[in-house]
Amino acid sequence: GLELSHCVGANSLGPAVPWRSGGPCKMKRVRTVFKPEQLERLEQEFLKQQYMVGTERVDLAATLHLTETQVKVWFQNRRIKWRKQSMEQKAAKLSQFGVIQPATADSTDIKEHEEDTVDVEL
Repeated sequence: GLELSHCVGANSLGPAVPWRSGGPCKMKRVRTVFKPEQLERLEQEFLKQQYMVGTERVDLAATLHLTETQVKVWFQNRRIKWRKQSMEQKAAKLSQFGVIQPATADSTDIKEHEEDTVDVEL
């Protein structure tokens, strides 16, 4: 399930750059584009539970014709989006009452959960 684009080599705009393995060229993973039906189902499942594990994840991946890793990464990224939205809503409510949050509060909260942010498949 890992798709890679073409090498960045001497004929491109920049020099060849090794990617992870120290190879002769840089390979970039092609971003997964989800179908609207897949996104709708993933969102439905997320509303039920924020963590999808084990056989539930395997079954959902098979149903949606995705890899288990794609489903796992989607849930990880969706949790980060949910946390960010929750913090923004909380900040908006506090600002209505004239309560000002420290400027670093949002970045601190995001840093604590940074390990959940995954953009690539392994």
